[in-house]
Amino acid sequence: QVQLVESGGGLVQAGDSLRLSCAASGRTGTIYAMGWFRQAPGKEREFVATISWSGGKVNYADAVKGRFAISRDNLKNTVDLQMNSLKPEDTAVYYCAADSLPRGPDYYSDDQSKYNYWGQGTQVTVSS
Repeated sequence: QVQLVESGGGLVQAGDSLRLSCAASGRTGTIYAMGWFRQAPGKEREFVATISWSGGKVNYADAVKGRFAISRDNLKNTVDLQMNSLKPEDTAVYYCAADSLPRGPDYYSDDQSKYNYWGQGTQVTVSS
């Protein structure tokens, strides 16, 4: 089993930055791709960013490209999401997800169904 705990959320103003962090524990040696997803009130959960185990492959949702950056530290078992130039439409609960199936070091995915471990989420609120 793998446990994921997110941190770093909060209330900020438009244009501000936040850095989310996700700490993994348990069988961390089985983690491959990791991702961030978000769910705004009244909306379905959506993809934000993903990163391969190697860290060499990343992908972003169009809505956050150029503003968000995902990174990971496999020694510390963490994955971070640096969020810059935040907008009110970024307001959501942000979830960290991990894929423990051995798909390879450069595998990454924006498909929620590929992730089998999820954190509890951290709230990000951006005021205008």
